[in-house]
Amino acid sequence: MAAAVDSGIAEVNGQSIAYTCQGSGPAVLLLHGFPQTQAMWREVASKLAQSFTVVTADLRGYGHSSKPEGVEAMSFRKIGADQLALMRWLGHKRFHLVGHDRGARTAHRMALDSPASVASLTLMDIIPTHLLLSDLRQEVARAYYHWFFLAQPAPFPEEMIAADPDRYFESCLLGWGGATLEDFPPEALSAYRQSWRNPACIHTMCNDYRAAIDVDFAHDAEDLDRQVTCPALVLYGATGAMAKHYDVEATWASRLADMRAEAIPGGHFFVDQHPEQTADALFAFLKELPEL
Repeated sequence: MAAAVDSGIAEVNGQSIAYTCQGSGPAVLLLHGFPQTQAMWREVASKLAQSFTVVTADLRGYGHSSKPEGVEAMSFRKIGADQLALMRWLGHKRFHLVGHDRGARTAHRMALDSPASVASLTLMDIIPTHLLLSDLRQEVARAYYHWFFLAQPAPFPEEMIAADPDRYFESCLLGWGGATLEDFPPEALSAYRQSWRNPACIHTMCNDYRAAIDVDFAHDAEDLDRQVTCPALVLYGATGAMAKHYDVEATWASRLADMRAEAIPGGHFFVDQHPEQTADALFAFLKELPEL
């Protein structure tokens, strides 16, 4: 029988955070990335909810969550503080944490800032932010040009994107590993389009990337000698841009004290392309861990 689903808006940390909660058991928080919303987790969450309390949420600046002003407001530290407050508001002092793309960068920052709250950490298809920016390669800059386009001063990228947001953001979905629009469930694609057609969302997503350079890079530089000590899983798309240009597992080896890694078929958006295999990998990892 399908788990009951509870959706709402939590007023936490000075923000309005849209969330969905389903299932019962140990708590798992799933965080989406750019340019998506919590809708990306629908199939994965449904399977995990057979054994876990699964929470998905729109990051601040995305989806139905609030759109704060200012670049610093979109730092991974600020985004993560919302999600920690959400989980506490829902009654979960300690939880498993899973993130894809910007959600994974947020999750990494949360594990560094609030280690007592994070029972395990799963990072999907990223290399460390500081490494990507400090050791930028030509081929990576070409594949991930959006990091630097979106970070240009406002309103230049916002105005260009607003001319045809579907065309721009769909080009992002189709890059970084060769996905097609048919790989994205129609209901998820509809949610993404609704979000990215909002001018306020376009602006905050640009500020997300501005913050990565102007704020997050410095935060990560301060923590280069720190490790995340909880059990960690690194998943990455076997044919994605990160796997093509990096040994993804090796980039995390010095940063995660207790790490395992696995490639999932597909590109950067393997969660949408292969939700069943993604859920299986998560389920196997989480079921091996001690009780919260």
